[in-house]
Amino acid sequence: MSQFLIQTSWWVPGYGLIGALLTLPWSTGLVRRTGPRPAAYFNLLMTVLALVHSGALLQAIWNQPPQRLQISWLQVLDLDLSITLEISVIGVGAAVVITALSLLAQFFALGYLEKDWALGRFYALMGFFEAAMSGIVLSDSLFLSYALLEMLTLSTYLLVGFWYAQPLVVTAARDAFLTKRVGDMLLLMGVIVVFTFAGSLNFSDLATWAESANLAPLTAALLGLALIAGPTGKCAQFPLNLWLDEAMEGPNPASILRNSVVVACGAFVLIKLQPVLAISPIALNALMALGAVTAVGASLVAIAQIDIKRALSHTTSAYLGLVFFSGRNAAD
Repeated sequence: MSQFLIQTSWWVPGYGLIGALLTLPWSTGLVRRTGPRPAAYFNLLMTVLALVHSGALLQAIWNQPPQRLQISWLQVLDLDLSITLEISVIGVGAAVVITALSLLAQFFALGYLEKDWALGRFYALMGFFEAAMSGIVLSDSLFLSYALLEMLTLSTYLLVGFWYAQPLVVTAARDAFLTKRVGDMLLLMGVIVVFTFAGSLNFSDLATWAESANLAPLTAALLGLALIAGPTGKCAQFPLNLWLDEAMEGPNPASILRNSVVVACGAFVLIKLQPVLAISPIALNALMALGAVTAVGASLVAIAQIDIKRALSHTTSAYLGLVFFSGRNAAD
């Protein structure tokens, strides 16, 4: 049974994706007679299955060393594209937290958006949200993690702009998307460069390569800064931090999920990249400086807020700044 749960661990992010696909007839308006609530029930069912599966998987691998599951999804001649999952207590435990919080947010949304006919569209986006986050915490591939971070960026844009008839909401969604894209583009450059040097994008292989890597100081610094840029945008760190404040214009259930676990996904990827960042002291010092400035600055800004949602957004940036700040010591 334990081996079966490990071999099917990729189902955990798949449940959210299936739930999002099942809601399409209602979210696209093809089915109107029943109202949008069946879409919510389908997605809730898939989230419950993901929670049960991840919980059983966590129990099965408790006190066991991390295991890796490689899935080949495209083989053409000499081209072999595969994704690697790391089945560890930390990753699966994070998946349990994500699915549990997603379930609570979706239950809250049943009442919060009860009169909204776009309820199906909201649950479709929540399914994509959940699938991307669950995939990130189980991923052992920088390429897969980057693709899922892009999926989070798109889902954030669509959820923040959920009520697109309001000009302020459209502006907030646009700013959140463009701000994140700045970090994503730099991260993509870093992904290409590190693949050129290391020949692999699996986090475990990158850690082995980093132990003996011999890069010029300037090259190592630029590579480290590029890899830091993606998590900086995702975690709303200075100077890419203001998008989280504006993102509060979206529905409250999505905002709660975003502030609790979505922004932490960038930090999860950053922690896995610590061996590569440790090559350059400049990158580590920049990581510490970004975290310190954000932790202090966002805390001061949060104190001055009169809107509880905006205060929470800045405190979220502040506590993630502490994660960035402590990343320097973790790498040492």
